[in-house]
Amino acid sequence: MLRYYKGSIGFTLACLAIGAWYGWESTHSLAGTAQMLWIIGVLSVLEVSLSFDNAVVNATVLEDMDEIWQKRFLTWGMAIAVFGMRIAFPLAIVAIAAGLGPIDAIKLSLGQPDEYERIVSGAHVGIAGFGGAFLFLVGSKFFFDKEKEVHWIHRIEVWLSRFSHIPAVEIALLLLTLFGFSRLLPDDEALTFLVAGIFGTIAFVVVEGISTWLELREEAAKLRGAVVASGLGGFLYLQVLDSSFSFDGVIGAFALSNNMVVIALGLSIGAMFVRSMTIMLVQKGTLAEYRYLEHGAFWAILALGVIMFASARFHISEAVTGLIGAVLIGLSLWWSIRFNRLERAQHTA
Repeated sequence: MLRYYKGSIGFTLACLAIGAWYGWESTHSLAGTAQMLWIIGVLSVLEVSLSFDNAVVNATVLEDMDEIWQKRFLTWGMAIAVFGMRIAFPLAIVAIAAGLGPIDAIKLSLGQPDEYERIVSGAHVGIAGFGGAFLFLVGSKFFFDKEKEVHWIHRIEVWLSRFSHIPAVEIALLLLTLFGFSRLLPDDEALTFLVAGIFGTIAFVVVEGISTWLELREEAAKLRGAVVASGLGGFLYLQVLDSSFSFDGVIGAFALSNNMVVIALGLSIGAMFVRSMTIMLVQKGTLAEYRYLEHGAFWAILALGVIMFASARFHISEAVTGLIGAVLIGLSLWWSIRFNRLERAQHTA
């Protein structure tokens, strides 16, 4: 198992070394440096705990991708995750909200961390609408599937699958949910929330459309006898999905630190371990071995989408968010193990 995490361990050591150097340069004290390293470690654990369901869902997509794209998911995808979501995304929020250029936004994040935190946190309503809508559609699409034959929470999942013949039923349910949560917000925030949710819906439809188009092109090329390294569509889908998962982690990180460097290092370590975990799930065939694990992950994603909607109005601890995902995945894993034992007992009887 260690071989799956060699890259993550090396990446962690490099980030901790950078953190130690930065801590010493910033505080000139061992206590200050140790405190920074501690926060980096806690943030990395927080990211992993919040994103385990992300790893399971990533694995379902990654299973259908060629090995070359699986490797690109670890390399190119990691660069996008670190520099795109953990660094560029918060800076972009600050630059747009404060009307600053990229360099000034970086200076603000390093020189005035309290103001940087205030601006990023102030954009939470829009982030909750966009990220919640995308994750809600990812989760609901799995259950509104007429070809779905395996059901974990049997009665509910069978009932949901019966509605799958209605075109865009998951989008209709999402819009009703968005409207319901918007009624809890002041008028100006409600408009921001609804517009962000609409753009989250558009992003999901665009990514699904591009993925389908690329898959059709790959299939056509294969029929012509061409050798195709399939995976670009899935790769794009995974990057948007990872971005949606990252929203709550980036915002929640400010509860521990408002230092951009510390947040980026801590969350990046966690993101790297999640990617290694995804590769391990694919190569060890864990999803095939535990038949309900995928269901637990998609229920967790659906729950996270609703939690993001609710967070636009109510403060919800990251511990609660992570606990709900962990409980759902843990239950689905236990149910899978129980099913496997019953199957073996029947075959040996």
